[in-house]
Parts: sequence; structure tokens; C-alpha cells
Amino acid sequence: MSSYCATVHWKKQQEEKFVDNQYSRHHLWRFDGGLTVPASSSPDIVPLPYSVAENVDPEEAFIAALSSCHMLFFLSLCAKKGWVVTEYADEAVGLLTENAEGKMAMTEVTLKPKVLFEGDKQPSEEELEGVHHRSHELCFIANSVKSEIKLEPVY
Repeated sequence: MSSYCATVHWKKQQEEKFVDNQYSRHHLWRFDGGLTVPASSSPDIVPLPYSVAENVDPEEAFIAALSSCHMLFFLSLCAKKGWVVTEYADEAVGLLTENAEGKMAMTEVTLKPKVLFEGDKQPSEEELEGVHHRSHELCFIANSVKSEIKLEPVY
């Protein structure tokens, strides 16, 4: 078993009343490796200027975590098969909408990985589909959520 930590820190600004709900949602995510990421609510959820559009929001982080987890398993499986991956890019998209229980939720995430290979050993589309499927099955993050996760590889 492994344990993972992140510290989330927010502080009220001196001039903010807070109880009027007009306060900055800017906060920091600190990770155990030392990285600090500026975060905020999404401007789609909490309007500007109370959100910070440039910062990462939880919805984006959720999509990125799913995409990253899938990619890491995919790369590992390709290496084991002797396929040399030179580039992997995924323009993942998440859909925030009302779920069956009437609650707002990230109900669908679509991963759109485009992978480039080099060398003589090139996988077929069928082989790639199999590796993507296995990567999805192995992904810890995908196994942890209720959202439907769609995969649309770009060949």
C-alpha cells in the first residue's frame, strides 16, 4: 500500500469581507516533491475576478490525472512490447454536467491520445487498441472514479 499527500492552502486577503462571498478562490497546491501549483476555482463556476483563469482548477486537474495515469501505463506497456514511443500527446476533455442523482459531476472524460513511434517495430491499430484498453484497465485513477471514461486515440 502507498500513501500520497498534497497540501492545499488558501488565505483570506485583508481587504476581503468573506461573508459577502466576494473573495479570491486563488490557493496553492503543494506536493511532496516540492512543486507548488497555483490553483483556483474555474471561472465557469465562480466568476472573475474571484477565480483566477490562469490557475489550474480541480476539474482540469481531474482530467489531467486521468490522462497522465493512462499515458504512464501505456508507455510502460509499449516499452515491454519493444515499441519505441517518441511522443505522446493527449487533448483530453471532461464534461461537467448533472449526473443521474441530480448532482453536478464530471460525468464523462474523453482521452484523445496521439502517439508517435520510431523504428522498424510499429504496432498495428488493433495492437494499439489492445494496449490502450489494458492501460485503461490498469489506471489507478480510472479505477477510482464513477465517470465514464472514453478513449478516442488519434492514429
